Amino acid sequence: MSLITPTTARVEASVTDEAFDAEELRRDFPALQQSIGDEPLVYLDNAATTQKPSSVIDAIGRFYREDNANIHRGVHQLSIRATDGYESARLKAARFIGASRPEEIIFVRGATEAINLVAQTFGRVHIGTGDEVLISHMEHHANIVPWQILCEQTGARLCVAPINDRGELILEEFERMLGPRTRLLSIGHVSNALGTINPMERIIALAHERGIPVLVDGAQAVPHMKVNVQALDADFYTFSGHKAFGPTGIGVLYGKHDLLQKLPPYQGGGDMIASVTFEKTTYNAVPHKFEAGTPHIAGAIGLAAALDYMDAVGMERIAQYESELLAYATHALLSIPQVHLVGTARNKAGVLSFTIEGVHPHDAATILDQQGVAVRAGHHCAQPVMQRFNVPATIRASLAFYNTTEEIDALVRGIQKVIEVFN
Repeated sequence: MSLITPTTARVEASVTDEAFDAEELRRDFPALQQSIGDEPLVYLDNAATTQKPSSVIDAIGRFYREDNANIHRGVHQLSIRATDGYESARLKAARFIGASRPEEIIFVRGATEAINLVAQTFGRVHIGTGDEVLISHMEHHANIVPWQILCEQTGARLCVAPINDRGELILEEFERMLGPRTRLLSIGHVSNALGTINPMERIIALAHERGIPVLVDGAQAVPHMKVNVQALDADFYTFSGHKAFGPTGIGVLYGKHDLLQKLPPYQGGGDMIASVTFEKTTYNAVPHKFEAGTPHIAGAIGLAAALDYMDAVGMERIAQYESELLAYATHALLSIPQVHLVGTARNKAGVLSFTIEGVHPHDAATILDQQGVAVRAGHHCAQPVMQRFNVPATIRASLAFYNTTEEIDALVRGIQKVIEVFN
């Protein structure tokens, strides 16, 4: 199976030009070619999920048409090809985030399952009564609720580092909260609700100076910037495939190999065992110890195609282009007096959360949809963030490299229509 498809070949050709050609790349995304009513689709809901290039869709279809079989224990050719595709995806994921070896990559359903896995393995071993788990005030619910469950189970305490009015972690307070009872720091690389990029190198270094391991929720980082888990020195790092131009139902948990070896399994069943008797089960080696049952084989193969696609475009170029697009969009929204941005961190990814005076976010999103502009309205699975800024919800426009300044202009026209309707 060739790794270079017509799609990726076109990407490689387009990115040799000096200018980043988002319009050229958009052709690779079938969903972006449609209209909503009489308006072309302007898709600005990328923090919820990204659209998929044809190479990802084709890779999944090709697996089901040609290679569909279960993996690891079959000796027939379909099973061998399926196993090769699945384990090749593991290797690509390891390379993409800079892991030292493919065994440090565990396939999960997404970042949410990855965090739950760490909570119920690392947490069971290392966190007990009176211990503390530290998170920040800007976390997604997926990086809050698993720790609340663990604390209820163990008698530990969940501690929350505060953020300032810009939506930035208050580093002095954070450092003060890294105490002698802190057993784990779990923190998002990029806030899904605010766009804040946390200074992960410094944060991890501060924790490690005190012997505290760190889990990083990278769901909003991996699709938008170059991530190297070894350079960060993260102990655990998670991301979801569907936010990185891949399929739903697949994600990655990276863990340092020595750490993973010492942890108990998360679930029991097939493939996570070496041998089973009624008296005793011997567990499989890492990473298979954590992958019970038939995995999402097609999802892993689709994720590998998405990683290939992003590699072909170039993560540094994606980050630069999205930064420029964010600056354009921020200036455009700030030019509308009735719009108020929520989250103005000095270091941000492509997330614009905002409110419109006198308009409920859900009403605004409905009118924007009538203009063909897809945004998200609500608490974005970050209710504590909304409470911190004293708003019930925000409108969120979130960017990807296939978005354009013309689409930002369409968003602005849509917002002006919303204001007209409610005036």
